[in-house]
Amino acid sequence: MAAGGAAWGLIIARAWLVYTLSGSSLWVGIVTFTAMAPMFLFPPVAGYMADRFNRRNLIAILFAVQFAHNVVLVILSVTDAIAIWHIVALSFVNGCARASQMPAAQALLPNLVSKEDLLNAISLNAATTQGSRLVGAALIAPLMSIFGPEGAFAACTFLYVLSLILVLNIKTVSIGAMDEEETAFNNFFAGLRFVYSHPLVLPLMVTVFLHCCLTMSFESLLPVLSEGFFSDGGMGATYLMMAVGAGALILVLAIAGVRDSLLRGRFLLFTALLSGIGAVSLGLATTMELALISCLVMGGAQAAYMAIAGAVVQMSAPDNMRGRVMSVYLWHIGGMMALFNLVNAGLADIIGAGIVFIVTGVAFVVAVLISLLSKPLRDFYTLGKIAS
Repeated sequence: MAAGGAAWGLIIARAWLVYTLSGSSLWVGIVTFTAMAPMFLFPPVAGYMADRFNRRNLIAILFAVQFAHNVVLVILSVTDAIAIWHIVALSFVNGCARASQMPAAQALLPNLVSKEDLLNAISLNAATTQGSRLVGAALIAPLMSIFGPEGAFAACTFLYVLSLILVLNIKTVSIGAMDEEETAFNNFFAGLRFVYSHPLVLPLMVTVFLHCCLTMSFESLLPVLSEGFFSDGGMGATYLMMAVGAGALILVLAIAGVRDSLLRGRFLLFTALLSGIGAVSLGLATTMELALISCLVMGGAQAAYMAIAGAVVQMSAPDNMRGRVMSVYLWHIGGMMALFNLVNAGLADIIGAGIVFIVTGVAFVVAVLISLLSKPLRDFYTLGKIAS
């Protein structure tokens, strides 16, 4: 929760600072893309590391890197020495550490709880990941109002320190395993082979991939969208992100206690459709109140959908290669979120952010309906059956 809050807080604060310096949503898209692009570049290596080394130690090292990055960001911003290229470079460092940390964290989680509680633990973890949008935005909102982006950067530094302290208190030793009969190359790509050959994971990952491209790549649009509803665009973007986070936290916590697989399958289908509808609603919003409600709905649907989908992938993956499987999962979705944040920001300068939300939301609803053609995915939607 703390590390996620820092990451989302940085995305908002950096976006507004860059928008203030440049006056262009395209530059916001470039910075957001730079922060998210490592999700495409690093997960394969990160997944291999998560199965080769002690996962807790790896996470601790990466939190330390994120803390150090933030210290530099604070110093540059406080001394008024910061330039757009500094923000771009530091965003990339932050993104690399986060992209490397996430597979290790997701691989470690199943070793911390009993098997019968695993599905609920994964959902609760997803609740903190998605709800951190609210935590990060809520924490930086008053600081941005009083001190500007510098205050937000300082708060995010504190959150990374807290993350490091907390992860060092984990005593469980969790290490994956490599197949000694396979070459290093084959071990490296074992997760890729597993995902591409699994009857349920593959169509689910394709649908999640489209979900991230079409409905979740919106962060770079918030500064320009918020100017239509709020007198202060920077604070407005923060409030919209808080609404997304609040919806995420509420709905994911609600589904975390659901143990019935049939309900989970139906929730996956329902939240997928609602995610697209929420994006369309935000694009059509004409008042501040409607925009906030749309963000609440969209955030809740997106988070619940991603929580259930991620739980299915984690439960399907064998423990010895879970780091590599989750890295493949993150590799496909994270890289596209980065790219589409850049694409959407460019389109917003041409056709407006509202139209971008409408078109992408409708496109994903169509994609979900098409996904029903996959029998393993349809069986999970309607029967809660997980194909092996």
